[in-house]
Amino acid sequence: MKSKINVGVIFGGRSVENEISVLTAIQTMEAINTEKYDITPIYISKQGQWYTGEPLRKSENYKNMEQLYASCTEVYLRPTYGDNNLYKVKKPLFGNDIVTKIDVIIPALHGTNCEDGSFQGTIEMTGIPYASCNVLASANGMDKITMKMVLKESGIDVIDYTWFCDKEWFDRQQAVVERIEKTLPYPMIVKPADSGSSVGISAAHNREELVEAIESAVSYSKRIIVERLVEKLKEINCSVLGNYYECEASVCEAPIRSGEILSYADKYLGGGATKGGAKGGVKESRGMHSTVREIPANLTENVTNHIRTTAVETFKALSCDGVARIDFMIDEADGNIYVNEINTIPGSLSFYLWEATGVSFTALTERLIEIAFQRKRDSSFKTTSYKENIFNYTVSGAKGAKGCKR
Repeated sequence: MKSKINVGVIFGGRSVENEISVLTAIQTMEAINTEKYDITPIYISKQGQWYTGEPLRKSENYKNMEQLYASCTEVYLRPTYGDNNLYKVKKPLFGNDIVTKIDVIIPALHGTNCEDGSFQGTIEMTGIPYASCNVLASANGMDKITMKMVLKESGIDVIDYTWFCDKEWFDRQQAVVERIEKTLPYPMIVKPADSGSSVGISAAHNREELVEAIESAVSYSKRIIVERLVEKLKEINCSVLGNYYECEASVCEAPIRSGEILSYADKYLGGGATKGGAKGGVKESRGMHSTVREIPANLTENVTNHIRTTAVETFKALSCDGVARIDFMIDEADGNIYVNEINTIPGSLSFYLWEATGVSFTALTERLIEIAFQRKRDSSFKTTSYKENIFNYTVSGAKGAKGCKR
């Protein structure tokens, strides 16, 4: 009997979006076809330890983290190319220390240290196929400043912006504020360059609010971006699925926000609603599936086509793979459309957009696995080293390293 492909779903991480990642992973694992695939959940704690175990598949178990860790096995991957094994940190006295072999990985990670190329670089060292953007696309997609530079150079419209680093702010606040005010009009929006889920983002209508917004943002990132705030704003999201040369766009959605910006509560708590009234605790989140949304978005055919085409162009310009979500801004004052950002591992893997397009969540996971294996096959045809050993043609000694002859 042919064994099933073992899919490692990796989530959590040293990120402010750790809990959102857990929700994405649980939804993903529930969607994977278990008649065809085995599933190995791998959770990275906020402290950076890796764990595996069936209890990781239930959201209620995350209410008591110490108990959850005790019920799971601490594990690691070796950064050795071709070694797909997941190992126990504590090697048993008898038997080997291999937990299982991972055939392919679906990353369900969000935010800094996870979605920014850090994790992708680790997996590249092992050679295990994985279903998301590579290191370069992940890093460029995560950093809002670099992303806008690439898109602007590619002829894709982005909103007016400026940026600075935290050290500039600590050393010369007045000069930074004056430079921002010369570049952009109020109101503005201040963002950490490399965070997601609307964490650390604030609107500023005057200098006092600008300073407060920057103070908040520098606590999350060393690079800060400030943009013109679109007052008559309609936000539109569109997902793209495929690889850097062949991909397709989903239907569009219009997330409903409760204020000037789409907040963390809007995205993950259904607009911040609570269960049981003012004293009734926090509403249980279902990740990005909790967002109040209009889907498909109420747009003209021309606008819809423009957004879907631009989403594909953005995906390709950043050389993406897997599934991503591109967030757009429509300025209803003049009709201009801008790319706001790309999410290279979107919350809930944007399955709700693909379901509305006619692709089930199970079919989406199947496609992601296929994309991971295809990229692995494609990379196998690329040259990574030369057979010749240059040391066979060099002169020995320190001088031989420069100007050596055959």
